[in-house]
Amino acid sequence: MTGTGLARWGLPAALACLVAACGSQPPATGGTGPAGDAAASPAAVRPAADPASATPSASRTPTAAARPLAGITVGIDPGHNGLNGTDPSYINQMIWNGRESETCDTTGTQTAGGYTEARFNFNVARFLRAALLADGARVVMTRENNDGVGPCVDRRARILDDSGARVAIDIHADGGPTWGRGFTVLEPVADGPNDHVLRASERFGADVRSALLAGTNMPVSDYYGSNGVEFRNDLAGLNLTTVPKVLIESGNMTNATDAALLASPRFQRRLAAALLAAILAFLHN
Repeated sequence: MTGTGLARWGLPAALACLVAACGSQPPATGGTGPAGDAAASPAAVRPAADPASATPSASRTPTAAARPLAGITVGIDPGHNGLNGTDPSYINQMIWNGRESETCDTTGTQTAGGYTEARFNFNVARFLRAALLADGARVVMTRENNDGVGPCVDRRARILDDSGARVAIDIHADGGPTWGRGFTVLEPVADGPNDHVLRASERFGADVRSALLAGTNMPVSDYYGSNGVEFRNDLAGLNLTTVPKVLIESGNMTNATDAALLASPRFQRRLAAALLAAILAFLHN
């Protein structure tokens, strides 16, 4: 994908609406979860009861050209969960990640002002989900809300593996050194279950990297990975994947500049738009 990734797809209505900041808050999930959502018309992405949680509008008559993801399943894993910290015995249990044992999950990081990674991850996932649905996709998410605990990271991988997804994205933000800035795309290393999706995952990772550079003002990380990319063999979500997948560390929550972006609904919309552009590029190249 080139630096013109967003324009390349002619800004489908769902993506254009994200960039234009249709609605100021993430949309309601409308029953999102491991069971997934059937492809729906834009009208099916309903606003939440709370006006502040209005769904991005995408009022148009669906056509084949306007629904480039019709019939395609996409998986989203918003990392962590809002109440993980309330149940340490659950999130600290050990699971097998394909190579070694790791904890079920963690609480994630947060900004100096207390804006949590779990909340950020879920907000971006909801923006992305609404745009994917508007473009005809079936969407499977690993959690329904930000008010629960878990699921464990191995279970998240299985949910997406069993979903029939053609591609999946794990959404996170990092807690690096306070001086460090930028995003990193984490990619899988061969360990058996993921062997046949390594090349596709690397291609998708390149699409994600290009789309973030083209569609957001978050730079590549200056403290982690190499030019915005890092290969990891110690994460269940990547080790156990059987669908093309990467994990995006969207920025550094402990850095004041990155934190201001990550907590901003405007940036969250732009990130979701960039991820949508990357998914479109990956699936249609």
